[in-house]
Amino acid sequence: MTAASYRQPGVVLTDRRFTVPLDHAAPDGERIELYAREAVAPGRAHEDLPWLVYLQGGPGFGANRFSGTQAWLGRALEDFRVLLLDQRGTGASAAANRQTLPLRGDARQQADHLALFRADAIVRDCELIRREVTGGAPWTVLGQSFGGFCATRYLSAAPEGLAAVLITGGLPSLDAHADDVYRAAYPRIERKVRAHYARYPMDVERAREIGAYVLEHEPVLPNGYRLTLRAFQSLGIGLGAGDGGDRLHYLLEDAFVRTPGGRELSDAFQEQVAGALSHAGHPLYALLHEAIYAQGGRPTGWAAERVRAEFPQFDGEKALACGAALLFTGESVHPWQFDCDPALRPLRETAQALAERTDWAPLYDPVRLAANEVPAAAAVYHDDMYVDTGHALTTAAAIRGLRPWVTNEFEHDGLKAGGSRVLDRLLALVRGDA
Repeated sequence: MTAASYRQPGVVLTDRRFTVPLDHAAPDGERIELYAREAVAPGRAHEDLPWLVYLQGGPGFGANRFSGTQAWLGRALEDFRVLLLDQRGTGASAAANRQTLPLRGDARQQADHLALFRADAIVRDCELIRREVTGGAPWTVLGQSFGGFCATRYLSAAPEGLAAVLITGGLPSLDAHADDVYRAAYPRIERKVRAHYARYPMDVERAREIGAYVLEHEPVLPNGYRLTLRAFQSLGIGLGAGDGGDRLHYLLEDAFVRTPGGRELSDAFQEQVAGALSHAGHPLYALLHEAIYAQGGRPTGWAAERVRAEFPQFDGEKALACGAALLFTGESVHPWQFDCDPALRPLRETAQALAERTDWAPLYDPVRLAANEVPAAAAVYHDDMYVDTGHALTTAAAIRGLRPWVTNEFEHDGLKAGGSRVLDRLLALVRGDA
């Protein structure tokens, strides 16, 4: 079904909706609705343009809601008709959250439902949508972060549907367990935090002061989020973005106000922290974050929480007690978040069932990737906080013909922050112009 088109500066947009099987192994069973936004340059709406489908990072985030031709979109519209797809369970596609999941039954049944929301199902969704919108012609996939994981799955499972693959900050390890992912992640996170403190040395004491207050009071934020010390430390997730350190600095600099009852965290600070920590808009990020690494019959078992114990420097209480700098943490999900966050509390048992699950199917086919014939290129960001550079380069070498571009010019958000430059470079690589 196609809705009427509308315009923003430099782009004509059309809302599109598709129905696909909930479980692709049961194509005649329940169907779900997916949403995508088609974008084309003005004056070219009636041209027979090649398609580019964009897969957002996450898991759990809908496609970018651009205003006009922001970031990379303007460059893409020079060559393509673009489909900004909300992957299943994200944005306007088949909502899966604390409000809807109880319709699926108990926690175990909810976990069974969510097991159908990984990269393998997303790729099969894409293949059905591709046949509908392109008439069967292959299209180009642009995958950011987790979208790159999906693109790698695409190369493994349905390369016949691909004209080219462009990946930004999203080459996954083909065989690492979640434990391996986080064991590599914590040292990177520490480097990012140390670099932040070197740039903003005043933040060392500010973070300690806020951390000590939080440890003593455990305030409840305006949205009902219980701010524990570990939750405060998790604000370091933003340090993987180009402007993340600046945003963290500005957040910390005005945390307190004086009141008749003494010094307290300001309403403004609490409101910002509530927005930064809440999963209300993207609960699948918490529910499926470790499941995106699950393969081979092993449970993830709260990998980030277990592996954190191997890095005692992240123990906030000990750091405060001994006068050390408080280390922020990064992209990881922990059981305590399902106690702190009101958007996740009703899903605590569901998350536990996913953590215990062992029947995860393989996501990648090394043999097929080694024989790849699809033009492919990947931006690999040096010391990316979210995706290990070593893992990414090992995978790049395992995909025949993939051309990696390793750069330290950008952080993980280079596709957004770099405007047209990142996409332009990747297109040149797959076309043999660079």
